[in-house]
Amino acid sequence: MPKSKPRILVFAVIALIANAAQGDPWKFGLIADTQWGVADDGQSPNSVAVGIINQMNLEFIGHGVKFVIAVGDMTDNGSNIGLDTRATYSQALYNTGIGFYPLRGNHESTATAAAEFVRVFPQTQNGGNNFTPANAFVYTDSAKTHPVAKVGGIFTVGKGFGSPSQPLTGLSYAFTYNNATFILLDQFTPADNSANTIDAQQSWINTVLAGRLQGNFAFVFGHKGIITENHADNLFGASPGADSTGTNAFMRSLAAGGVHYYFGGHDHMHNHSIVSTTDGTSAKIQEFVLAAGSYKFYAPQIPSVDQQYDVPAFGHTRETQISQELYHIGYYIVTVDSPTVTVEYYGVGANQSGGDISTTPQLTGNWTKREVCGYSLNGREFAVGQGQSLTTVIDSFGGTVARIISGTNTSTSKDSSGRPLNLLVATGWSPVRPAGMVSNAVTLWGLAPKLGSALCATYTLSMKYDSGVSAADIARHNLGLIAKDSSGAWVNAVDLNNGGSTAFSMAAWTAQDTLGTWGVDTSTRTAWAVVNHGGTFAVSTLGNVRTRQSGCAARTTEAPSFCLKGKSLIIRAGSQPTTVELFSLAGQLLRRLPASQPTLDLTPFTGRALIVRIAGAAEVTATLIVVP
Repeated sequence: MPKSKPRILVFAVIALIANAAQGDPWKFGLIADTQWGVADDGQSPNSVAVGIINQMNLEFIGHGVKFVIAVGDMTDNGSNIGLDTRATYSQALYNTGIGFYPLRGNHESTATAAAEFVRVFPQTQNGGNNFTPANAFVYTDSAKTHPVAKVGGIFTVGKGFGSPSQPLTGLSYAFTYNNATFILLDQFTPADNSANTIDAQQSWINTVLAGRLQGNFAFVFGHKGIITENHADNLFGASPGADSTGTNAFMRSLAAGGVHYYFGGHDHMHNHSIVSTTDGTSAKIQEFVLAAGSYKFYAPQIPSVDQQYDVPAFGHTRETQISQELYHIGYYIVTVDSPTVTVEYYGVGANQSGGDISTTPQLTGNWTKREVCGYSLNGREFAVGQGQSLTTVIDSFGGTVARIISGTNTSTSKDSSGRPLNLLVATGWSPVRPAGMVSNAVTLWGLAPKLGSALCATYTLSMKYDSGVSAADIARHNLGLIAKDSSGAWVNAVDLNNGGSTAFSMAAWTAQDTLGTWGVDTSTRTAWAVVNHGGTFAVSTLGNVRTRQSGCAARTTEAPSFCLKGKSLIIRAGSQPTTVELFSLAGQLLRRLPASQPTLDLTPFTGRALIVRIAGAAEVTATLIVVP
């Protein structure tokens, strides 16, 4: 069937600010390895990268996180004054009501450091933040580094704090916040010099995860990883092959307890991978090695740690690489929006040649979003290797089926150990169908192979729509696949492409349909689009949805149209008499405006979905949702 240009139909969302309600999305932040091991540059006292921490604190405050988790190596020398300094420069978070939950790293591994850690971070025992002992404040100042004064009193973030044993109280600990469980694991020497292993904590880990409420999330953190890229030593010993029994018990416990993500540091690079148990099959966890906030950067080993240790021990590798980035200072924002979790990695290139830096870099204003990934409790995950088809991606929810019907992982990128980087495509569904849609909404993560870019290989997404869509809507091309843009507004899915040419097809997709083509296949009751971006998609009876009309530019056609300015609908009548009618979705006439009244205030219609019909030299029909 020949392609035709779609008629212009408009879907607009006008958002009016509303108070947050229970169940709203919430965020926490992640920071790793903030030690400073070279001479103080005036911003890094007592072996702590204060100048970097202060700039990250600004980001956490700006993102509106509820708390920040630090995964160890907060100092370089592990001294008491170093830990006190780190506590002092957490005050900016406390002053804005943000909790701070740290772990020790190998740089704070001594019994002396353990005692000082629980003293200056008492919140790890009971959740009471902004309770730093008065004699722990370090009033070191310089022209560039200023401790902030304490504001307010103690506040609690989280509940149900507990530890596996008395010697580990406040060192290894777990708590719940909102709809998520958090387990922070310390593997270093306690204050009483007793032995401490993750194996000995395993029964406690099992108990904590068993207490997670059905439908809630769980996250696990440590300083060292399961498998890392520069260091061979890990949570369980000197190498990934050192303690297969403990490793497998831990990973199976996490998988059974609903843990998708394990977060660690130690390696001073960003690395995202899928790690399996030693048999390669019985359990798999996604591991994030977090970029550091430090003066130093490491490079991966060649061959990789996985290849060097797991292949001799178990006969195969255990790590599937997803992404890797070196020589960046970074932080992470995790958004929990049940049933989905999204992880955003932000970074600044600090030393592209590797090695140490000796002065604190300017980070504020230079952060870029490097990677976005996520998962959903009601979705699926698909590992797609290089050269493999994306058509394995298929999922369904509430009668809507979404599938990729064409496309290939065309990436040829490798990590610094020479291993190919794979795609991990995840699906997730909105539990509530968006107003005006004739399908449920699905989110696709993990399609972009290059860090710092949302662009992915061209693919075709197909979604099934409801059986009640009228033949008239279909015949008028008033149906299509839509996607959310960066502002959260719904637009035609092909409008977000990078390149391509928009065209409509009233037929099934064929291999001749190029980037930008979208269509409807009535024989399978599906809408499809050829795109090169991920995001959130649905099917709408509103056809070629356009929401990016932000102004009221001069008209160039005779047909009537409208644009949005603030909360007002501006009618642009053209050369012919125009009548504007507003209807409810049920078809009830709400307002009729003559051409002499070109502006309509939409504020009285807050919270309603409206259909606007403009009749003149031609007819334009659109739907608007005025969101409170």
